Amino acid sequence: MCHVIVTCRSMLWTLLSIVVAFAELIAFMSPDWLLGSPRSDSSVSSAGVDSREYRPSLGLYSRCLHVGTWAKGLSCGPYANTFGEVASGFWQAAMLFLAAGTLVLGVVACMSIFTMCFQSILKKSIFNICGLLQAIAGLLLMVGLMLYPAGWGSEKVISYCGPEALPFRPALCSLGWAFYAAIGGTLTTFLCAVLSAQAEIATSSDKVQEEIEEGKSLICLL
Repeated sequence: MCHVIVTCRSMLWTLLSIVVAFAELIAFMSPDWLLGSPRSDSSVSSAGVDSREYRPSLGLYSRCLHVGTWAKGLSCGPYANTFGEVASGFWQAAMLFLAAGTLVLGVVACMSIFTMCFQSILKKSIFNICGLLQAIAGLLLMVGLMLYPAGWGSEKVISYCGPEALPFRPALCSLGWAFYAAIGGTLTTFLCAVLSAQAEIATSSDKVQEEIEEGKSLICLL
């Protein structure tokens, strides 16, 4: 018989697991990892009007540029048609680690939904399995984030950040929200790994066992 068990700690862990998976996916796909040096809109200045500055953005494999009159057009898309065209080898390695970590988080997010009804697989706690996977995902993400700034000396980054750009030194560029979101997601991933143990304790407590013995199929506890 399936017993749906919901506690505050297990629900918090489930929600965070889903949120962190989406956060890492969105950050990975975003072009806002680096904000380039300020540029003026050439179409505006050539028309004899005061030009307005904007900052192009550069992601792991995509970029955003203003195009068209008055800089109203925002063109975003991949700058690399193949994996080999990614800005640097360090970014290629970072993408592999970040993608692997995000994939693992996606699997855990799906599994976390089913923990409300199934708490074990082959006598192994799903919470413990998911916690281990989240710790592994956190390590993968951490390595990817460490490799990312090592690629700031590539020609692509120099074209956005100026000739003084070097590994771990973005020069005229500044870090975008996607980079900070990836860092926040990585830290939250390790937090989820810790919370998984608390979720396991909460769903196997004596109060839960008492509710099961009373024949209840839906168990909600604080």
